[in-house]
Order: sequence, then C-alpha cells, then structure tokens
Amino acid sequence: MTIFKKIIDKEIPTDILYEDDFCIAFNDINPQAPIHILIIPKKEIPQLSLSDDNDSELLGKLLIAANKIAEDHDTKDAFRIVINNGAKAGQSVFHLHLHLLAGRPLSWPPG
Repeated sequence: MTIFKKIIDKEIPTDILYEDDFCIAFNDINPQAPIHILIIPKKEIPQLSLSDDNDSELLGKLLIAANKIAEDHDTKDAFRIVINNGAKAGQSVFHLHLHLLAGRPLSWPPG
C-alpha cells in the first residue's frame, strides 16, 4: 500500500484541497513552485503507462479536477500539469498522480 492510498483512506491526515468521487488533492510536501498540488485518483494505478482504455473517463476527470483546482487558486490561466511515469522519469510513489505547478514563471524546456 502506498502513502497515497493511506491518504485516500484517511489513515494519514492531510489538508485536503479538493475531493470528489474520483480523486483527492493536497499540497506537495516538497513543493517545486509556490503552488504545487498533487492530484491523485482514488483508483490505484501504479503509473500512467499501466492505464488502459477502461481508465479513459478517470484520466479525463483528473484533468477537469486540475482545472477546478487551478481556478480555486486563482491561477487558471498559468499552470503546468506534470505526470512522472516510472522511476527514471522521477516517479517516487507508484500510484499515478498529477503535479499542478503554478505561482511562478515556468520555463521551457523543463528539468
């Protein structure tokens, strides 16, 4: 069981910024921007590359949730969504999650 599953199950307390039937969102404990929010599906999918056609609706709902969260944080027109897929891409918790980054200029190319 991952730390994210324990947060979803309310075994580990956190300040929840957003929650619906499909996902939960909270601040990253190691922020890389003034606004750095993790958006986590309640369904356990270890990484994006292990999702399939059955996850299409859920993946869309994660992006819609990101939009709502960005709007709630008054940054709807200037945010970045990052998904790390696999250890070599920087994924450290193997439960799919989106990083919503905002609150400062975000350069390109990233890291």
